[in-house]
Amino acid sequence: MRFRSFFITLLLAGAWVWSRSLSAAEVPAATEFNQTVRPVLEEYCYDCHGGGEKRGGVALDTLSSSSNFVEGREVWWRVLKNLRAGLMPPAKKSQPSKEQKALIARWIKHGVFETDPLNPDPGRVTLRRLNRVEYQNTIRDLIGVEFDTQGEFPPDDTGHGFDNIGDVLTMSPMLLEKYMVAAETIIAQAVPVVAGVPVEQVIPGSQFRDEPDSGLNSSGSRSLSYYSPAFVTNTFHAPHEGQYQLKVDLRVNEKFVDNVFDYNKCLVFFRLDGKELLKKEFAWEGGKSYHFKYDQAWAAGVHQLDFELKPLTPGLEQARTLSMQITGVTVSGPMAKENWVKPTNYTRFFPKDVPKTASARRAYARELLGDFARRAFRRPVDRKMSDRLADLAESVYGQPGKTFEAGVAKAMVAILASPKFIFRQESVEPARGQPYALVDEYALASRLSYFLWSSMPDDELCRQAAAGTLRKNLSTQVARMMEDKRFDALKKNFVGQWLQARDIETVPIDARSVLAREQKFDPEREAQRKRFRALNDKATELTQEEKDEMKSLRATLFGSRRQPRADLTPELRRAMRQETESVFDYIVRENRSLLELLDSDYTFVNERLARHYSLTNVVGQEMRRVTLPPESPRGGILTEGTVLAVTSNPTRTSPVKRGVFILDNILGTPPLPPPPNIPPLEDAIKDLTNRAPTLRETLAVHRENVLCASCHDRMDPPGLALENFNAMGMWRDQEFDQQIDPSGKLVTGEGFSNIKELKRLLVKNHAEDFYRTLTQKLLTYALGRGLDYYDVETVDQIVARIEKSGGKPSALLAGIIESAPFQRTRGIAPVTADADLKSRTSQITGMTGGNTK
Repeated sequence: MRFRSFFITLLLAGAWVWSRSLSAAEVPAATEFNQTVRPVLEEYCYDCHGGGEKRGGVALDTLSSSSNFVEGREVWWRVLKNLRAGLMPPAKKSQPSKEQKALIARWIKHGVFETDPLNPDPGRVTLRRLNRVEYQNTIRDLIGVEFDTQGEFPPDDTGHGFDNIGDVLTMSPMLLEKYMVAAETIIAQAVPVVAGVPVEQVIPGSQFRDEPDSGLNSSGSRSLSYYSPAFVTNTFHAPHEGQYQLKVDLRVNEKFVDNVFDYNKCLVFFRLDGKELLKKEFAWEGGKSYHFKYDQAWAAGVHQLDFELKPLTPGLEQARTLSMQITGVTVSGPMAKENWVKPTNYTRFFPKDVPKTASARRAYARELLGDFARRAFRRPVDRKMSDRLADLAESVYGQPGKTFEAGVAKAMVAILASPKFIFRQESVEPARGQPYALVDEYALASRLSYFLWSSMPDDELCRQAAAGTLRKNLSTQVARMMEDKRFDALKKNFVGQWLQARDIETVPIDARSVLAREQKFDPEREAQRKRFRALNDKATELTQEEKDEMKSLRATLFGSRRQPRADLTPELRRAMRQETESVFDYIVRENRSLLELLDSDYTFVNERLARHYSLTNVVGQEMRRVTLPPESPRGGILTEGTVLAVTSNPTRTSPVKRGVFILDNILGTPPLPPPPNIPPLEDAIKDLTNRAPTLRETLAVHRENVLCASCHDRMDPPGLALENFNAMGMWRDQEFDQQIDPSGKLVTGEGFSNIKELKRLLVKNHAEDFYRTLTQKLLTYALGRGLDYYDVETVDQIVARIEKSGGKPSALLAGIIESAPFQRTRGIAPVTADADLKSRTSQITGMTGGNTK
């Protein structure tokens, strides 16, 4: 071509520029652009994006001066992504050489983005609230309470595919109120407010038998049928004479049958040493619980506890399965204080005896609360904060009838309601001549623990941070953290969102409809399905004739209660999620190649999942690593049940969803969002009634629309490669009696005949794309923010590190943890949480009638 000889000279010059690693200050971006970059763009790009052409809304020849390089950063970022992914120029066009691509990439990074490889921009800082998972885990590790954040807090918003993104973790008035209530609930559950309580013993319902048996050690409940007489008993040994209290817990259970009611009744007795304490009639109660308390004066020795159930309606039809569940009997006593013991967890929160003098009590309160606040806030607290918390505690325990423990507990409520607990506060170290300051070691400890554990730093991380040795001992600490069971959080929360493994628990899949597509096409039944869907989707109210028609169609299509040959039961869904998590965890912990996520000769299954995958010789419910047969199409995340199910529609596979999944999560080239008001895919072939078209045929018709073709040419081929797996992840060869064709060609030009070839192709030709995509996803998760153009240099350095290691996960984790965005910050505005804590403690004490000093 006309520029060929010129390019040789330019590339030699470009290589020299590369070797010198010149910055934009040494060679102005415009000069370098005109000398080395523009000629390449003129040859390969300007046909579509210059000289009056503006395909995709991009005209590169208008972004040719230093005055608009910065303004056009978003465009140049797109250019860089498409160039690296091989999307531009299109595969049918002549392609720039590897050296030319590297030349353009280097200029974009250093000329347009103005990045410094030695000091990459760490990016902006977003104040991050703990999300539901992080809050729950932090409370568990701080206090030992398993608080149900899923039920108590609203769902967290997601951004960039994850629910720990600072920009979307907002604080609504409702959520603020829930944090206040949660703080009180958690402390009330965990922290004792008295120094002594009567001894309490629980007799599980399962230990009540037909005959007394002192050797029983089972736990759980005991169910008595409404329809049969029953008598169960147990004994309790009272160690001392005195006053005791018994609490009896019962629950009415039923096996639900839709629109069927059971009017049977029973009579339940509870007797103590033959004396009747309870006689109550029960009917159908819909799972209602009952609690009864009885005060008794007992002599020391053995006492007999009996339950008896008598049916009251023996001749009545049994329409359901009703039963009385004995949850348990709790015995407290004796009530005399000389027999009291310390409450559960007392020494955890109050390791020393409470002092007698006022000054010593205040000092002890300051010590306890200062240490608790340090752990809760994940950094040291000053004396002013400790004094304020001690004031709050004293304002409570100084009231008549209030205990020292109650005062400390109230101050702990204030700590958990503080923004210093709810948000991840950070500070910085002196810059020491660097353009970007390091976050201090306490912030680093939190970044590390919430990345790997989704929880607060433990004592060892805090000790290292206090000593100023965490940063230099990072590799040792990361290795230690990976051995901790809390490291499971990474696979559950990162993998659960990156690969959508969380969604397998709830994704709707109609097994009957999915499996029906593997039968011979029935035009009449298909017409009935279409008519039923049309009536079901009708916006206006149905006429009586239409209601009758819909009822008849429902009976015809869904009347059979026969179970399909396979179904996504909760047990199977759980096994699928565990497979995805186990494969990732195995590769990371064993430091195997990350490319095994794309293609491998093994997976993790239990007996139920193995049967679903048609694998043999797997027995038991425990997940274990199995080597796949040589001919197996399984191996790698793309053929796991989770991915295959969550990228399907309820009644069929979705090559579009599956293709988008591969482009977004494997290759890092997600398509643009679809335009609004796209008709259903089936509308493309709605006039075809004599046979069922394959999804490949349907998509081919859909792509005839030029507006749809550009995206579907990228999405459809990798999605269709997975068509041999139905919407439940089971292998199939045919759909509607027609052979499935999984062959295709990627938009980058490589062809494949089936999923096994596609996986090998991804490993061979697109390893760098996968490394970059996985790095971007995990870095986004670790930082809690979306990536921007200034993060390109950081990502490139991590990818280079992974490639040098041979694809090891250790290089990925170390690269992220040691990166500038993880270690440094542009700057942090101070978080004025102290004032907020002062007002919040006033609110709390006002709610309880206390007074702050």
